[in-house]
Amino acid sequence: MDNRAEVSAFLKSRRAKITPEQAGMPVYGQRRVPGLRRGEVAMLAGMSVEYYTRLERGNLGGVSDSVLDALAQALRLDDTERDHLYALARAANTSPARVRRRPKKATVRPSVLRIVEGLHDQPAYVRNNRMDILAANPLARALLNEVFEQEPANTCRFVFLDPRATRLYPDWERVARDGVGVLRVEVAKNPYDRELSNLIGELSTRSDAFRTMWGAHDVHVFTEGTKRFHHPAVGEMELVHESLDLPGEQGLSITVYGADPGTPDADALKLLATWAASQNRDAAASQADTER
Repeated sequence: MDNRAEVSAFLKSRRAKITPEQAGMPVYGQRRVPGLRRGEVAMLAGMSVEYYTRLERGNLGGVSDSVLDALAQALRLDDTERDHLYALARAANTSPARVRRRPKKATVRPSVLRIVEGLHDQPAYVRNNRMDILAANPLARALLNEVFEQEPANTCRFVFLDPRATRLYPDWERVARDGVGVLRVEVAKNPYDRELSNLIGELSTRSDAFRTMWGAHDVHVFTEGTKRFHHPAVGEMELVHESLDLPGEQGLSITVYGADPGTPDADALKLLATWAASQNRDAAASQADTER
């Protein structure tokens, strides 16, 4: 990925989102640009127009933290956007020659596998920075049954390239935008990750929706929240989820879904577990018949 182009597009997209009224600035005459002008951002950040123009052209080399903080405040960046700006600045100050272009393939530690598999009544899985699911317990495989039909199982590829995704995720657009935002964050952190670039290229080529959302330069980080599912076997359920980065495993995180006890969503999870067990029994019986 071209760091300068990423920086330029990100700053322009954030500037376009802020109106003069939101920034507390007077408006005179007719404006030709959406959002703030470069000079207005420069004034809010306490820097010259020439210097801000240099930054918006993608040149973050040697920029201090104080300048980045002033820029983040002027553009009203939230915490995720601010971290993204800092990641872009770090990439701008890192020589490509010092970056490993073929990073070590991520593997899931046995201790993490035991944790995931030990959560019998909660769907849980481990994913990497490209949204590939590297390990999952049986209930997660049942919940995302259609996602696991592809290899590798990748939630973003499923969301944008499989028509069944709009059924599985009733709030498809929100799920899709969040996924794009996660990939945008990862590109800033790992601009020389070839497999990540290949995934983005594939989705941009094959999905108009992805290409449009990618162009918005929005960013997202999975932490906690709720997500609605419409499972083909058990119907609709709304589950809470928590996502945690795994210490010592760069780019890997664990996601766990659950429901409050005694709710219809908890009952749906129990029904899902029953359905998964029956599917596993049928598969085992079929395998036994084949081996006879």
